Formats: sequence, structure tokens, C-alpha cells
Amino acid sequence: MDISQIIPHIEALIFASDKALTLEEITELINNALGFIEDRADIQQVETAIEGIREKYNAEFYAFELKQSGGGWQFLTKPLYHKTVALLNGDKFLKRLSAAALETLAIIAYKQPITKSEIESIRGVNCDYAVQKLLEKDLIIISGRNEDAVGKPLIYGTSKSFMDYFGINSANELPKINEVLMEELVKSTLVNPEAIQSDENISEEASDEASDEMTTENPISEA
Repeated sequence: MDISQIIPHIEALIFASDKALTLEEITELINNALGFIEDRADIQQVETAIEGIREKYNAEFYAFELKQSGGGWQFLTKPLYHKTVALLNGDKFLKRLSAAALETLAIIAYKQPITKSEIESIRGVNCDYAVQKLLEKDLIIISGRNEDAVGKPLIYGTSKSFMDYFGINSANELPKINEVLMEELVKSTLVNPEAIQSDENISEEASDEASDEMTTENPISEA
């Protein structure tokens, strides 16, 4: 099949979809739409077509780009125009997660599947409200029950919307905890040599002044 023949159909599908589309979904939709019997598109052809579309919209001329996010492909506004789009969407962009919700979401993202009691054990506080808010925002889902625990409590994991929100395709793409901690450690140990020199000069001046005062107040008598 000629790839140029399916490119506009793929663009239309991704543009019209309200969610990210996987290669498999796009391939199936293309074949169903065009009704090919013998000359059907395969995943490799769709992947090649998508790469061509991606390169096309990477040009500076376009304000949006084709990106793989949330487990599939979708058109997203380029970062340069995020503030402009925020003016249109208003509250949707202004609503932020509370610190408690962010902490809870981070624990779930890195420890999933995890129960609420396990989350509370890590945070040290009740997390009913935070978990409920994350469920309402569709950032986490109930993925089942822990059949081995007493009472078979619900277990939580991140949702497809979570991946879409953070622009990743799986939890494996999250930054490693040790990398985050190392970055914070480096930031905390960065020093300004000029500031150190200035502090040393101030200390020396203070020491000299203290010595002068002691000499003035307690002069050494001559024998």
C-alpha cells in the first residue's frame, strides 16, 4: 500500500480523537474505513506514516506537534504556546493539586499497586481525601483488591490520564527516585566561591575588631 495514501487519514483520526490512539487502533481504524481486502495497511506502514507526520509538524511553522503520550499518539500544543492556550482554558489550567494530593500521587506512581493503608503508612497521615480527589480527577484508578491482605483492601494504580497528563507512556518512564535525590543533593551542595570569600573576609574583620577591643579594654601593663 502507498503510505502517502493513508497519511491524511491517520492525521484526521488523531486530530478527531479525544484520546491518544495506539498503532494497533490506528491500523484497525484505517483498514475498516478504507475497506481494503487484499491490500491492507500493516503496523509497520502506519508507524512509518506516523514518523513522516511527526517530522512534518516539528517544523516551526506549526504551533502543535504529534507526540507519543498516554500510551498512544496525539496532537499536542508545543510548549512555546502553553501560556497562550491557558488563557483560553482558564480554570482547567489553573487548578492544581494540593501538596497532600501530590505526595499521595507520587507514592502511588512509584509503589503501585498499593493499598490505602500502605500509602498512609508511608505518609504517616490519613489519605482518604487525597485519594478521593485523585480518583475524581482520573489520575488514579482502582485496579483490584489485595486478596492476601485482611479484608481484601482495594489497591490503586495510576491511570491512562495520569500518563497523558505527565506526557509519558508508562510508569517506567518516571524519573528514578535515586536520580531525583541526587539532583536535590547536588543543588543543596552548590556554593558560590565569591560568597565564601566574602564570609571569610567578614569573619577576619570581626576577629580583628574583637582583638582591638580586648586590647583597648585590657591593656598589658609594662613591667
